Amino acid sequence: QVQLVESGGGLVQAGGSLRLSCVASGRTSSTNCMGWFRQAPGKEREFVARIRWYPINTYYADSVKGRFTISRDSSKNAVYLQMNTLKPEDTAVYYCAASGVGYAFKSSDFGFWGQGTQVTVSS
Repeated sequence: QVQLVESGGGLVQAGGSLRLSCVASGRTSSTNCMGWFRQAPGKEREFVARIRWYPINTYYADSVKGRFTISRDSSKNAVYLQMNTLKPEDTAVYYCAASGVGYAFKSSDFGFWGQGTQVTVSS
């Protein structure tokens, strides 16, 4: 099992920035990538970004490309999501997820999930 704990959500004005963190524990050696998803009220959960360990590779949803950056600190078993130029439509609960699939991007590819952290962007 892999346990994931997110932090860093909050309320920010449009155009502002936030940095989400996700720390993994447990059988982290079974994972090949970690990613971020988000779910807005009344909408389905959607993919945001993913980072693969080896070879290192990142992948982003078109809606966040150029504004969000996913990164990893392997020494801390942590993954981060730097979110810049935030828009009201970025408001959602953000979930961290881990997968044994290297190029995962679908929800069904991820077997481990965090509890989520709320991000609210005011206009």
